[in-house]
Amino acid sequence: MRMASLGSGSKGNSLIISARKGAHCTCIMLDCGFGIRETERRLARNGISPSDLSAIVLTHEHGDHAGGAFRFAQRHRLPIWMSAGTFQALEGRETNVEVSFCHDGEPFSIGDMQLIPFTVPHNAREPLQFCITDGNHKLGVLTDTGRLTAHLCAALKGCSTLMIECNHDVDMLEKSSYPSSLKQRIRGEWGHLSNDDTVTLLKEISHPRLKKVVGAHVSQQSNTYACVQATLENAVNQYGSEVVVATQEEGFGWLNMD
Repeated sequence: MRMASLGSGSKGNSLIISARKGAHCTCIMLDCGFGIRETERRLARNGISPSDLSAIVLTHEHGDHAGGAFRFAQRHRLPIWMSAGTFQALEGRETNVEVSFCHDGEPFSIGDMQLIPFTVPHNAREPLQFCITDGNHKLGVLTDTGRLTAHLCAALKGCSTLMIECNHDVDMLEKSSYPSSLKQRIRGEWGHLSNDDTVTLLKEISHPRLKKVVGAHVSQQSNTYACVQATLENAVNQYGSEVVVATQEEGFGWLNMD
């Protein structure tokens, strides 16, 4: 099982997760926040053809996560999975695309991967994040949530790989040129996690089998990749977990979940 990010941040998000069993390969796209041509370009950069994909899975309706999903799915005849709330928020964008609904705590399968959705507090209609397993590895993805809950912490326990939001540094956000209303929304209970929040989460769920931690959805105005890298390395140094930071322009290349 492996994954690659096409890009992560407020200008677009997309994560590719691949699992191979024998000659069969399942490849899903988690979120599609770029236009068709840009998504195709970023896929090709990682050696992926749209025909390699099995499905698109959406976390929520915001444009940086779902803006390109229906057009891309229609062009390449891909099914899309999402919550009913996300579908309602995106109503009117469906054009001959097969849509399936997923629900908090109810596992579903795409090829050789099982996905377990869990709800998070975010300013969207019915946002979900996911744990994904091929039976040997467990990947947890948490990129858009305003606060930590017992429910999401429980869902992420036991992961061998985590991709978690490190949206902002509290001091940098406060000193930024954002208007006060936007600062309040970002740091609010329905906004995004700070670096400090992520450290708190890692203290709660880290364990010796956690091999890789990926920082994601990093603000380019109120955070830095270097700050996120150092923060995460310090948080998981007792286990020696590998730390990677997903960027907006490059994401990150294939990362094996061994």
